[in-house]
Amino acid sequence: MQLEEVLRSQAPSVLSALVRRYGDFDACEDAVQEALLAASVQWPSDGVPENPRSWLITVASRRRIEVLRSEAARQRREEAVSVQPEPEPAPAVDDSLTLLMLCCHPDLTTQSQVALTLRAVGGLTTGEIARAFLVPEATIGQRISRAKAKLQGARFALPPPDELPARLTAVLHVLYLIFNEGYTASSGDSLHRVELSTEAIRLTRQLHEQLPSEGEVAGLLALMLLTDARRPARTTPEGHLVPLPDQDRSRWNPGAIAEGTDLISTTLATAPVGPYQLQAAIAAVHDQAATADATDWRQILMLYELLESTAPGPMVTLNRTVAVAMVHGPAAGLALLDDIDPTLTNHHRVSAVRAHLLELAGDVAAARDAYLLAARQTQSTPEQHYLHTRADALTPPTP
Repeated sequence: MQLEEVLRSQAPSVLSALVRRYGDFDACEDAVQEALLAASVQWPSDGVPENPRSWLITVASRRRIEVLRSEAARQRREEAVSVQPEPEPAPAVDDSLTLLMLCCHPDLTTQSQVALTLRAVGGLTTGEIARAFLVPEATIGQRISRAKAKLQGARFALPPPDELPARLTAVLHVLYLIFNEGYTASSGDSLHRVELSTEAIRLTRQLHEQLPSEGEVAGLLALMLLTDARRPARTTPEGHLVPLPDQDRSRWNPGAIAEGTDLISTTLATAPVGPYQLQAAIAAVHDQAATADATDWRQILMLYELLESTAPGPMVTLNRTVAVAMVHGPAAGLALLDDIDPTLTNHHRVSAVRAHLLELAGDVAAARDAYLLAARQTQSTPEQHYLHTRADALTPPTP
């Protein structure tokens, strides 16, 4: 394992140990960052210690105590801490679930939850998070600082049983957002931000190991695996988008498909059905089709109807519209698009779906206009290139 991977994997556990021991999330997070920096300087020459976690906790604890001692206003607390023995060695307590729950505290905005989760649990630096989301590093730094300030005084403990389901829902939502931004970047020159989708899968896998009986955790992990399995075929060597029907399915990741399919099959048979499980089931149907023409669209339509009844939303309706068109013809899909949620009126996916269905229906001129509109509405360069390519293919040759 590379040094960077060792440090990243240990960071959440080290932070959890410090917050549990000293409280004050903000100060503990700073101490952990300094310990990680010290390790990145010392370990390449001295070697990775036998117990990296204990080494990091010891160094971070010393730094935390030094800060406490330097604060005159906290003299009493300094005296209480100074008599405590150093954590040698630290017990291997896995508090990653507690840390995830804390990062997704309901007092934080979704953007802050995402940034803090990637920093504290994922171990990404502020600069890495900023580059992944294509925003200034100062912006991410401010989000993290505000989030940590809001968490002052928050207990480092799992929420009470009556609050746990809602907090777990928030955690899953944050992980889902991180994965989606990594799998299909909302803006920029690259379709993928692999560091985000990879981190989302790692954190969700970790969550599943701790909560194996939670059906929606398993469903989300299966959804990520089945979706990410197609990533190798989603772009050309030049980075241009390749739509699902045109992908070389031999390039899909068979191991991820097998793991995701087995996971969702087991979960659907043993746990109450939820939205992430239904989305995973849809992804499995796509992945199990040997060719695009072999896709079982009737089963997909049935699953989308069930998903819309359990977790309605504009994007679910839009995806169901596509399934309707594939089962009952493009005219049926176009009729449903006329009644699409107004909040999606200017979304590029609506225009792209309309263009595709118009093309299938033979209305070439209208399809071309819709592709061009979709290209203007998206901020993703690969999507813009694909949409312009589709429009150009429908442009009549000049006499």
